[in-house]
Amino acid sequence: MKRHFIFLWIAFFSFLLAGCDETTDMIGSSVTNRTDLLNVSVDTFNVQSNTVLFDSVLARNIIGYLGTVKDPETGNTITGNFMAQFNLLNGFYLPSIDSIAKDNNGDVIADSCEIRLYYENYYGDSLAQMKLKAFELERPVEEGLKIYSNFNPKNNYVRENGLQQTRTYTLADFTEGDSLRADSKYQPNIRIKLNKPYVDKDGIQYNNYGSYILRQYYKNPNNFKTTYNFLHNVVPGFFFEMEEGIGSMAYINSAQLNFFFRYITNDTVKNLSTSFTSTEEVLQTTTFSNNNERLKKLATDESCTYIKTPVGLYTEITIPVEEIINTHTTDTLNSVKLSLPCLTKNNLSSTYKFPKPSYLLLIPKDSVCSFFEQNKIPDNKTSFIASYNSKQNAYTFSNFSGIINAMIANKNVANKNWNKIAVIPVSVTLITKQNGNSTIQTITKVAHDMSISSAQLVGGAMNPNALKLSVIYSKFQK
Repeated sequence: MKRHFIFLWIAFFSFLLAGCDETTDMIGSSVTNRTDLLNVSVDTFNVQSNTVLFDSVLARNIIGYLGTVKDPETGNTITGNFMAQFNLLNGFYLPSIDSIAKDNNGDVIADSCEIRLYYENYYGDSLAQMKLKAFELERPVEEGLKIYSNFNPKNNYVRENGLQQTRTYTLADFTEGDSLRADSKYQPNIRIKLNKPYVDKDGIQYNNYGSYILRQYYKNPNNFKTTYNFLHNVVPGFFFEMEEGIGSMAYINSAQLNFFFRYITNDTVKNLSTSFTSTEEVLQTTTFSNNNERLKKLATDESCTYIKTPVGLYTEITIPVEEIINTHTTDTLNSVKLSLPCLTKNNLSSTYKFPKPSYLLLIPKDSVCSFFEQNKIPDNKTSFIASYNSKQNAYTFSNFSGIINAMIANKNVANKNWNKIAVIPVSVTLITKQNGNSTIQTITKVAHDMSISSAQLVGGAMNPNALKLSVIYSKFQK
């Protein structure tokens, strides 16, 4: 253990604290307005770390993931399957039934129907040939359910003998014309046509899925008054499952159900289209599958620790709480800092090496489930966020003394996790506000990171002295 003692006037100590990062604002609570000499000490402690395998994680994310890729580092195969429901805009309506084109039986008819899965980003090879199958749901997945990443809609939600449509695709999608793909407004997408004859739950046949939606509207417009009615009585949603192929993972930011029809106005035939889009107001989720045997092998690697997404590995750290207390029995704990350097492996030549996670969440291990299930936001008291610093090749938590103080106050050795923290890759939603000349960013949402990422951290059971916890104490001299 390394120990330094510093003697400062309180005014200077206050200046020192002001120079720390934003997480150190809690330090001021231990400082009074007295002008006595303040004794400040800094100690470093070794911390132990190990890798833990995630069984599953809460899977409510704005982005959906669709594809199959192979980790070039481990050979682990990751598959993402995507479920989407569609939102109904307020005030939705269609033209009068008298103006809609009809078939020979006098029933309204749609010319075609499709689903488009729009993506802005992807991982892997855009030329990799992939094959998916779209399944119609029997009933919607209800809001309020805690859906985890191992959730499979094919169990109890996919309609037996319902609509199924396969699609072979590449993300480069050369089926679209060069001029269209070159257009600045073009959005890359996976297009799934729903133009085969469709039979609904009542045994009624339609020429395509779009005609089914049209006739449901004119049969009962009330089912199109609210999204709830639409999901429960017309279109419960679709599940998109990978069947073949490896090499790409599309990050789906929106799913859109479109149908196209004709109507007549002033003796003129016009072509119209109507769309229903997945939004945050309806449920969408990704089901992930990993080669867990490979991940388990990584978790036993004692030369380092891992953080891997999606639904992969996280790092667990054991805090030497008793040592921190016993070496400074009369001092006040002010600040705790931990840096997690990444290892750099030079033996990977793959173009598709996984990027490092952008953000890590530091939280007591026993609080992980409740944090995500209750949609909590880091409070800089018992939960903290650190971003990846590419220059330092590390993640740094500058002051998480709140967690250590809570461990001291609630010491319970009967609970094997009482002194353990989890370091978990997360995705972070930020809003930016301008305050005069300064820009303020506020975290509005934290979720498990479902993107493709991986990093090795310094530490592990073979390196018990690799990670250092820096602790600042203080006390007033009598």
